[in-house]
Amino acid sequence: MLERVLIANRGEIARRIARTCRRLGIATVAVYSDADAGEPHVREADAAVRLGPAPATESYLDVDRLVAAALATGADAVHPGYGFLAENARFAEAVRAAGLVFVGPSPEVIRLMGDKAAAKRQLEAAGVPVVPGTHAAELDEAGLTAAAHELGVPLLVKAVAGGGGKGMRAVHDLAALPDALAAARREAAAAFGDDRVILERIVQAPRHVEVQVFGDRHGAVIHLNERECSVQRRHQKVVEETPSPAVDTRLRARMGAAAVAAAQAVDYEGAGTVEFLLDGTTIEAEQPSFYFLEMNTRLQVEHPVTELITGLDLVEWQLRVAAGEPLALTQEQVRAEGHALEVRLYAEDPVEQLPQTGTVVRVHVPDAHDVRADLGVTDGSQVSRFYDPMLGKLVVHAPDRTSACTRMSWLLRHATVHGVITNLDLLAAIVDHPQFVAGELTTGFLDDHLPDFAPAPSPDEVWLAAAVALLDGDAAHPVAGDPHAPWDTLGPFRPGRTGGWQLTLDDDDREVTLAITARGDQRYVRLDGQDHRVRTLIPLGADGRLRLDIDGVELPVRASVVREHPDRTATGATGTTVWVRAAGRTRRLRVVPATRHLTAAALAGGSAFGSPMPGAVLAVTVDAGEHVEAGTALVVVEAMKMEHPVTAPVSGIVTAVHVRAGDPVEAGTPLVAFEPDPTGD
Repeated sequence: MLERVLIANRGEIARRIARTCRRLGIATVAVYSDADAGEPHVREADAAVRLGPAPATESYLDVDRLVAAALATGADAVHPGYGFLAENARFAEAVRAAGLVFVGPSPEVIRLMGDKAAAKRQLEAAGVPVVPGTHAAELDEAGLTAAAHELGVPLLVKAVAGGGGKGMRAVHDLAALPDALAAARREAAAAFGDDRVILERIVQAPRHVEVQVFGDRHGAVIHLNERECSVQRRHQKVVEETPSPAVDTRLRARMGAAAVAAAQAVDYEGAGTVEFLLDGTTIEAEQPSFYFLEMNTRLQVEHPVTELITGLDLVEWQLRVAAGEPLALTQEQVRAEGHALEVRLYAEDPVEQLPQTGTVVRVHVPDAHDVRADLGVTDGSQVSRFYDPMLGKLVVHAPDRTSACTRMSWLLRHATVHGVITNLDLLAAIVDHPQFVAGELTTGFLDDHLPDFAPAPSPDEVWLAAAVALLDGDAAHPVAGDPHAPWDTLGPFRPGRTGGWQLTLDDDDREVTLAITARGDQRYVRLDGQDHRVRTLIPLGADGRLRLDIDGVELPVRASVVREHPDRTATGATGTTVWVRAAGRTRRLRVVPATRHLTAAALAGGSAFGSPMPGAVLAVTVDAGEHVEAGTALVVVEAMKMEHPVTAPVSGIVTAVHVRAGDPVEAGTPLVAFEPDPTGD
């Protein structure tokens, strides 16, 4: 067996790999950048090596530094996790050239499967059905345009290298093809260093169904059943489950056989995933149609659902195969019980679906036998703009799909993340949606069923709990001399009927003023003209737990009071924020100070366009004084190798430009100032 493994990754997958290594008695080596020095994957390893500055190109993507770290710490193997260099053939070659074991397939297979055009040609020859399209990766714009006219729309422009939805553009009108090709090429070049693209027809009512395969170096290949990954945004998975509600025993056998054939065709070794598009219009047919999409030559983010229904540890299997052991089971011995469901928890605005940054003040997931939380963060973790905003995965296992949906809905209502905005509300809306519960899924699920999603308004219990948390928590013990202490900011508590303690809170959608008064031994909070009797049953503790009695009804709460100081924030902002999880909702409420300050919009006479997310300015396409038409891209911001254009909502004049290409920006950083035309056209 391997003795010491360097984990060439970060976050939840690094912690996940280390957990299995500890159980097997294998020592672990973590790597980290300057942004990650205090993160849990570093603290939990037996040894840790600094790679470099925060940008991934100078740390986690530096092949030479990673190999040097493995050699310096006496590692005999390197596990790449997923993302970063997991599917980089040059990295696998460098690891092997250094005399170390690479936990994954051969560099030749990684290179072949990383080239989607070459992979499709080879697997098509092996009898695996592929998506119709043009797989000639060397076509120029003229050749791609001619092929597109022959294929017809709708079609997909797709990067030859990489994955994760990067370098992909849907085209429903051939007039939009040139812009789609240019954008896909730019994104692919930035993400993978390869701007080649291919074209595929878009499958109608597609379901994304993938099959987990495993091969050993002795020639055995098996599959561990399928996973449904249809619920996606920007071609990136959000919810995964197994078994697929659309796959019966016969279809499972066909898809499993095709996946095994694909792996056998390239002498595959280790864990891999063969991804298919299942034509949703053919589900009721005798033989539903499915097409090879791509093969991921690594462990998948969604591997926990397979582990829960099979009872297997896929990381252990990876390590044993890498050490030369044969597969532990034959195809006939694979068993699956129940249903498993996984959601990806992101630091992300659930409406705009853009990355968020900040400090994780508190994270809590209920501890239950049927719940699994693979998290990359703990209290105090920093979520930076440099890496993927996924905080981790929440997974449930139940006897059947209906029970799994019910259990996941419960889990999402009780999970807590304070300090950064997350997609918890969106995940709950997905899992509770009748179409999801019915298993009627396609890759367009979010666009079809939740196109205008917005979190539900904060219930009264959230406002009331926030007020009590401020009063009984930090507000009750002000820090002497702290000009930003809530007690000093909000004014003194007046326990009579003369107005009480006035408090104004803002949750981005609504501003509410509350008044707290005491009448004898009773305390009341006035909200929207109604007095609510509030009694503290369990005071706010260090773990954030608080239990209230509101009008005779007990309410469990988790709350965090956060004081912002200028030296702690990128923008120099100050103030007090209360994070509350109550009544199944997690909300961020800001204390509105008595003195208002100018907003970013005041930087110009008209409007100031702020960055929609933390990232870097990729391009500035306008100059000050320039007149632009509605829809014109003004600035392009890049985050996680994805481009996000900031466009003019109406025709007007750019009055100022505040950034240049290459500038790092935080969410809300002013980009340009803009004056609309007087006509408003």
